[in-house]
Amino acid sequence: MPSFLLEVGTEELPATFVGSAIAQWQALVPATLSEQYLTCELVNVYATPRRLAIAIAGLPDKQPDRQEEIKGPPASAAFKDGKPTKAAEGFARKQDVNLEDLEVRPTKKGDFVFVLKHIPGRPTAEILTELVPQWIDKLEGKRFMRWGDGDLRFPRPIRWLVALLDGEVLPLTIANGSETITSDRVSEGHRILHPDPVSIPTATDYIECLRSAFVEVDPERRQSAIVKGVKTAAKSVGGEAEIPADLLDEVVNLVEWPTAVVGTFDPEFLVLPPEVSKTVMVTHQRYFPVLESGSKPALKANFITISNGDPAKSQIIAAGNERVIRARLADGEFFYKTDLKKTLESYLPELENVTFQEDLGSVRDKVNRIVANADRIAGQLQVGEPERAHIKRAALLCKADLVTQMVYEFPELEGIMGEKYAIAGGEPEPVATAIVEHYLPRGASDRLPGNIVSQIVALADKLDTLVSIFGLGMLPTGSSDPFALRRAANAVVNIIWDADLPLNLYQIIQELTTDFVNNNPNAMLGLVHHVDEFFLQRIRTLLQDEKGIDYDLVNAVLGDEDLEYTERALKDLLDVRDRALFLQEIRDDGTLDTIYETVNRSTRLAKQGELDTAQLKPHAVVNPSLFDKSSEQAFFEGLEALVPKTQAARETRNYRQLVEALAEIAPTVGAFFDGPDSVLVMDSDLKVQRNRLNLLGLLRNHARVLADFGAIVKS
Repeated sequence: MPSFLLEVGTEELPATFVGSAIAQWQALVPATLSEQYLTCELVNVYATPRRLAIAIAGLPDKQPDRQEEIKGPPASAAFKDGKPTKAAEGFARKQDVNLEDLEVRPTKKGDFVFVLKHIPGRPTAEILTELVPQWIDKLEGKRFMRWGDGDLRFPRPIRWLVALLDGEVLPLTIANGSETITSDRVSEGHRILHPDPVSIPTATDYIECLRSAFVEVDPERRQSAIVKGVKTAAKSVGGEAEIPADLLDEVVNLVEWPTAVVGTFDPEFLVLPPEVSKTVMVTHQRYFPVLESGSKPALKANFITISNGDPAKSQIIAAGNERVIRARLADGEFFYKTDLKKTLESYLPELENVTFQEDLGSVRDKVNRIVANADRIAGQLQVGEPERAHIKRAALLCKADLVTQMVYEFPELEGIMGEKYAIAGGEPEPVATAIVEHYLPRGASDRLPGNIVSQIVALADKLDTLVSIFGLGMLPTGSSDPFALRRAANAVVNIIWDADLPLNLYQIIQELTTDFVNNNPNAMLGLVHHVDEFFLQRIRTLLQDEKGIDYDLVNAVLGDEDLEYTERALKDLLDVRDRALFLQEIRDDGTLDTIYETVNRSTRLAKQGELDTAQLKPHAVVNPSLFDKSSEQAFFEGLEALVPKTQAARETRNYRQLVEALAEIAPTVGAFFDGPDSVLVMDSDLKVQRNRLNLLGLLRNHARVLADFGAIVKS
C-alpha cells in the first residue's frame, strides 16, 4: 500500500508556530482523508525550525467505489400527470443518470425524488494533489504574512516542497509571492553541518535521509536528545540540570541537530537572588540553569545551552554565550544593589506615575483600593491581630516593586523582587511572603497562596481588578480577555476552596460594586448582576472541569435562573462545592437513585403550586381537615418527622443525613402517587388541590436544602 510524504521547507519558523502546526496537522490531516473515504495505517507529523512534514503510511491506491443516495426535487415538481418535468430532467442531467433511475420515496416532508448513484473511487494521487494545498492554507497562527505578491499567507517564506507518493514525485505547485514553488524529491539538510541538497528516493526513506544530513525531524527524538544532553552536561560539572517544561518545549523547536554546550559565569554573581539569574538564563537567553547536587540545591556558576551549530565549535559557542550572560548578570547586579538603597515603602509615591488603567487611575490608586478591600475581607472573616496588621502592611506594599529598576528591566520578577526587598528592609515574613504570593496563581498549574495574609491580599487585588474592569463595561468576549478576568475569577474561587475560607462573596461583591458605582457616575448599568453572573459561570466551569462534577448536578446546586440559589452559592462557596461533590458521590454509589424518582416528581408538580421555597413546616401551610385519603395523612406525618432532620442537616451540613431521611419518606410519597390509596393531585376542588401541591412543595423544599432536584437528569 502506498506511502506519502509532504515536506514544506521554509526560512526559520517561530518556535511557537512549529508546535502549533504539528497539533493542527495531527487533527486536520486524518479528518480530511476520512472525508475523502481514504483510510491509512499511520499519520505522522514532523517539524523543525526549517520544515513541516507529513508522513502517511498504508494508503489505498484509490478511493473505494460507493453508492450514494441523492435527494432531488419534490415529486410534485418532478412529475406532472406521470411524466417527468424539466425539474426531473435537470436533476437527472446534473447527476449524470437516466430518468428511469429516479425513484420517488416518502419523507416527513412529503414525496421526493431520489437517485442511488454509483460513484467510482478516484485515484489517491489525484485526491492528494487537492488536499495538500488545503493542509498548507488552513494552518493558523500569529503574524502570518504575504511574502511577495501572492495570496498565500505563512509565517515565513516557503523555499522548497517535497511531495512523494512512494518513489514518484506528486506534481504540485504553490504560489509563493512572485515565485512558484514546484514539488520535487530534493530537500535541504542542516545549514552548517550539511549545506548540500538531500535527494529522497522514496517516502519511507525520509527520516533516515534527513538524519544523514544532520536533521532530526522527529520532535520527540529531539526532545529526548536534548534532555539527555542537558543532564549529561550538568553532571560533567558536578551538578544537576533544571529543565523547565516551557523552555524545553521552545528549545525543541529551535534546533534541528541539538548539541548541549556548558557555559560558566563569574561566581560573584551567585550573590544575586537565584530568581534573577534564572530569569536571565531561562526567559531571556533560553539557557538551562545548573544546580548543586543535594537535597537543597543552590545555583551553580554554570549554564547549558542547546546549540544548533557545529559540535566541534562548542568552545567558541560557549565563550560567546558567556559574554552575553555576563553582561546581563552585571545589569542585574547593578539594579539589585541600586534598588536595595531604598526601602520598599519609599517606592510608593512613584506608583502615582504608573497608570493602572486610564479610567481607573494610577497603580497607587489601585493599592489604596486593595488596602480597603483587604481590610473588608479580613473583617468579614474575623481575622485577628497580628494577622490583620500584616494584611494591611502587605496590601500597602504589594505593588511597590513595580517601580524598582530590577522589575522595570525584568517584569517577570514582579512580586518576587518585592519579597526580596521586603525581607532586606526588615518587614515581617508574612508580609514579604504575601507580596510574592498575592500574584498566585500565575498559571493554570501554579500553586495557590499558602497563608491567610497572602490569601486575603490576593483576593483583594483580584476582586478590585474584576469589579473595576467590569465597571467600565470591558467584559471578556470569546477568546479576548486582555485583563485576564477569567483567570482572576477562577483564582478567587480556588483560593476560597483551597483554604476553606468561609467568605460571603455575595456580600463582598455587593459592597465593592456599590463603592465603584458611587465613585464612578458612568459605571456600567447592572454591574453587580454582571459580576455575580461571571462568578457563577466560573464556579460552574470549575466544578465540571476541575472537580469532575456532572453538568446536571452542577445545575442542581447553582440553580437555573434561580435568584435564591444564585445568592446561596455566592454567599457560601464552600457549601456549594461540598454539595456538588456529595451529589456526585451519591450518584456514583447509587444512593441518589433511591430518592430521585419521588423527589424529582414532587419537584416538577410543585411548580404548579405557589408555596414559598423557604417553607419547611407542614402545619403552617397544610390543612389536615382537607385530607381525603390515608396516603395524604401519612405524607403529612412523614413531613412532620422530616423537619428536625432537615434542620439538623442544614446546620451541620451533614447532607447524607438529609438523603437518608428523604429515602425513609420515599415509599410514603410513592404510595401518595401510585399506591392503592393514591390521590389525584390536581383535584377539581382548588382548596384540596392547593393542599396537595403544598405537600409536594414541602418535600421539594426539604430536598432543596441539598439541591434543586428538578435540574437533575435521570442517570
